[in-house]
Amino acid sequence: MVIAQQEKPLKVFITKTAGRGGSCPALDCRFTWEKPGEGLKHECSLLHVRTSANSQSEEELAEPSSSDVAPDRVYYVTDGSSSLCLPSLHPPRGSLIKPQCELHHFPPQPADVQWAASLTDSALSPAHLQADWLSTDIVSLDGGLALSTVSRAATATSQSNVVLSVLSKTVSVRTRLGDAVVIDCQFWMDPLSPLSASGFAVEWRYQFRGKGRLVLAYDGKMDRLADAQQEGATLDFASLHATGNASLILQEAKAHDSGTYICAVHLPYLLAQVSVELEVVEPPSLSISPSPLPLAVPGQVLSVQCSAAGFVPLPLELSWEFRSVDGATKALGEGSLSGHRVAWDGTYTQSSWLELDTSALGRRGELVCVAHHEGGTRRSRVALEVIGFSTPTIEDSMAMVGVALVLYGIIKLAFWNIAGSDEVRPKEVRLCHRVLSSQHSHIYEL
Repeated sequence: MVIAQQEKPLKVFITKTAGRGGSCPALDCRFTWEKPGEGLKHECSLLHVRTSANSQSEEELAEPSSSDVAPDRVYYVTDGSSSLCLPSLHPPRGSLIKPQCELHHFPPQPADVQWAASLTDSALSPAHLQADWLSTDIVSLDGGLALSTVSRAATATSQSNVVLSVLSKTVSVRTRLGDAVVIDCQFWMDPLSPLSASGFAVEWRYQFRGKGRLVLAYDGKMDRLADAQQEGATLDFASLHATGNASLILQEAKAHDSGTYICAVHLPYLLAQVSVELEVVEPPSLSISPSPLPLAVPGQVLSVQCSAAGFVPLPLELSWEFRSVDGATKALGEGSLSGHRVAWDGTYTQSSWLELDTSALGRRGELVCVAHHEGGTRRSRVALEVIGFSTPTIEDSMAMVGVALVLYGIIKLAFWNIAGSDEVRPKEVRLCHRVLSSQHSHIYEL
């Protein structure tokens, strides 16, 4: 896929934060290298950072080194992006808490991915690569920022210049299911380096529990997207070329999007990358059945189910409560829990069954299902009414009076119907009755 070509050169994307004279506080790092036959080795190292080569002399910039830092592990770095000067990378003076900083040698080599092959289409390596290259990976004090830089130093010197830096200011991102999310990644390349004139490539990869996939890859030199692109994933290409904004945009977060995202930026023979954790969180929706609950008598056992659906991630805690009309709450436990079931969209479903003994409850109240989840607490309520207590309440007495009045009305109506039927008998029958009554009276008189 070809994108409209942007001819504008990249600009510095990080705000300058250097101190007076263009210097920054020193960074304590751990230098890592592999010794043949012995594995990885570590040494303490120190980075003195400035934002321009002529801002301060090395003697002015130098600070007393710790006694455990060897002189050949003290480096003087010029960072035109000022990314190494960000305040979150520098603890207060005297603090024992330091950012995580790893320093190691970086061997320049052509990219082994198709979408960055155009950056090194020449079979010859430029003479500019004949130098000492160092890679620095830093995580800030609060864990909210990740930075990776590649710097070049003339052979056998301790002074280097940052050529490429990749930064994310949101190492951990949380979003709701279905929301659009932006995973931050910014990069800068030294405009004075001959490597920056050959273009760049951006690659986003996804990893989760040992499995990975390509999310998006873009060749900035050829202005082309790789064919293997995740649906709904894109970049702001105008901002990418103008300011180095390589942030990944997911138009609709899905349950299976949770995991680690790696933002990798390629220059010819160079690579720097940072990792960002994305967590998609959605609290459950609750439903109680049966709803409404049937009327119950004291001692009756009701079987009630609470279903929690559409939540991520695990785990979920389900429990039951009874709230009487006076506001008192009684815990009823978690009931019988089902296992977790996975829906078609990657969300989870779980249920709880409760055998509710009404003998220990009041006459009226609410049965509440409570779900505690990372995304928040949710509750579902249903009314519960228990009737037939031995000592009737005022409400029961009023109800019985009402029933008695209704029954009285029905009996009265039936009586009226029976009595009224005599009024519609034939006149002959009524006349016969009068004659018989008259004869009976005459016989009696005789």
